[in-house]
Amino acid sequence: MSSTLLSTPSQASLQPVIDALVLARRQGRTIAAGGYDGALSTADEAYAVQAAVARELDWFGADTPSCWKSGGPNREAVLTHAPLPPAGVWNSPATAGAFPFHQRGIEAEVALRLGRDVDQAAAETLDETSASALIDAMTVSIEVVDSRWQECMQAPALMRLADLQCHGALVLGEWRPWQARDWAQQTCRVEIGDRPAVERRGTHPMGAPAWCLPAWLRHATRHGQVVPAGTVVTTGTWVGILEARAGERVLVTFEGIGSAQVQL
Repeated sequence: MSSTLLSTPSQASLQPVIDALVLARRQGRTIAAGGYDGALSTADEAYAVQAAVARELDWFGADTPSCWKSGGPNREAVLTHAPLPPAGVWNSPATAGAFPFHQRGIEAEVALRLGRDVDQAAAETLDETSASALIDAMTVSIEVVDSRWQECMQAPALMRLADLQCHGALVLGEWRPWQARDWAQQTCRVEIGDRPAVERRGTHPMGAPAWCLPAWLRHATRHGQVVPAGTVVTTGTWVGILEARAGERVLVTFEGIGSAQVQL
């Protein structure tokens, strides 16, 4: 395959996974993760694969990523993070058209936008309260879950993390000023095609979207980078993963925040 081998032996050992993900994206197909059993042993290696694939496909050039995903199943878990390719970040109402999805899992989320730059030193000092003060706006978001691995969500956890934690596309609604809310009472409604709507209340896995911000910002600045004002992070699903099909319209509404929609 055409990818240039990375410079150190430890990084070079990741090259088969990097090449597989690059090939899958370039050819619009999936590859069996089982063929790479044991190739990744740490989260740092999975993040190194993320970065190498982004460089190979020139997602960001000399810029820093403008959109991220961050989250986990609960507050006790180690959170995971991924920068999102700009070609798959759309404003609502969006139409997927011929975008190459293999799966179409739907996650209903709230995305947050930084109002100021954050460097590594500042990120190290953050807690939920001080990180919340960095946010200037929020919006409803829809993450479309997809995978370059044939096993999708059944692939090993580190392989999913290397593949941007199974990210397909992100749809962003209209921005509104950030404000403290009673997240335990926040309602969310998801409509997919003509199926019955799914409604949830207070079901964010962290209890509040801003809870992930300190861990995300420490991750994003860990090599000395500055995360600039205007950077967006989507913060975890309120409804798990709901199945959608090509041709269906997805509408997500958070009471008091707004809505987002995508035609698949």
